[in-house]
Amino acid sequence: MNPVNRLVVATRQAIQAVLITVFVIAGGVFPAAADQPAKQIFGAAKLPAVLPARAIGFYSKGCLAGGIAIPTDGPTWQAMRLSRNRRWGHPDLIALVERLSREAAAHDGWPGLLVGDIAQPRGGPMLSGHASHQVGLDADVWLTPMPGRTLSATERENLSATSMLKKNTLFVDDRVWTQAHARLLMRAASYPEVERIFVHPGIKKKLCDSWSGDRTAMSKIRPYYGHHYHFHIRIKCPPGASGCRSQNPPPKGPGCDKSLAWWFTDEPWAPAKPKKDTKPKPKKREIQLSDLPSACSLVAMAPGPGSEAEVTLGADPIARIARANANAASASAFGALPLPGRIPLPVPRPAR
Repeated sequence: MNPVNRLVVATRQAIQAVLITVFVIAGGVFPAAADQPAKQIFGAAKLPAVLPARAIGFYSKGCLAGGIAIPTDGPTWQAMRLSRNRRWGHPDLIALVERLSREAAAHDGWPGLLVGDIAQPRGGPMLSGHASHQVGLDADVWLTPMPGRTLSATERENLSATSMLKKNTLFVDDRVWTQAHARLLMRAASYPEVERIFVHPGIKKKLCDSWSGDRTAMSKIRPYYGHHYHFHIRIKCPPGASGCRSQNPPPKGPGCDKSLAWWFTDEPWAPAKPKKDTKPKPKKREIQLSDLPSACSLVAMAPGPGSEAEVTLGADPIARIARANANAASASAFGALPLPGRIPLPVPRPAR
């Protein structure tokens, strides 16, 4: 190693040592050194990492730097399940959700979005629920239209989304399905940034059977288990992003072929056959911080903003973050970090 590289490494290690010391003196636990599953570390973070915006890793194995929140209320959206603190995402995704809400209200007869889970403030594995949603590029949107009033905090926690299916079937119930649902989904799929839209197979079949408009983007609408109460938007890695891995493009064509028909056979829904091996299965290993991309350790320990308001859509968070981190390393390297004046102390959240 040449002298310059040795100096860089030594400086980085020294700064990290100081950060560890600050956490210990403050009575906190240094996340990157804690012997905890990664979901405990990232689930405890209340605010995002004040770093340049970056989706790190893959949708189901990564983290998020420089995330921002969608406001709890907007002209054409309301955020749901606020207690989960999962309305954070990469700025590109938050901007797309806002755009979808606005354009669907203006052109598709959809009064507004009820926004479900996006990601935790720093992404990463969640304490409960999703395997994906880890890099701030996934968002769930309810298939229930937004009501013409502001929902109360209690309603946002307890209100159930509406299933689009006939009871005990795989098929859409025409009493609840409308053409506005179809227009909303097709608009979401039409955005170039969108990689996939996940819906229940019955919803995909309904679109295949009834959509008479342009089908160019229908290949992005993919059938999958669940997703009859909501749809899942997944966008591509931002252009030029390093360390972010997108999925392979979906197959060409609208997807209304044998691949869709398979979902209406017994095979996808049959219970797994028990194996002959009667040995007890080893306990599933929890994902550790070391299993995630190395940059996620720096995301876990990075300072947070002064308040949620500083990193909410509409508050110009990117300029503020840039000013606060004028001496920070580049987004691609995540090198030595400036010593922060304020460090958030992670507190484990109760299991749900």
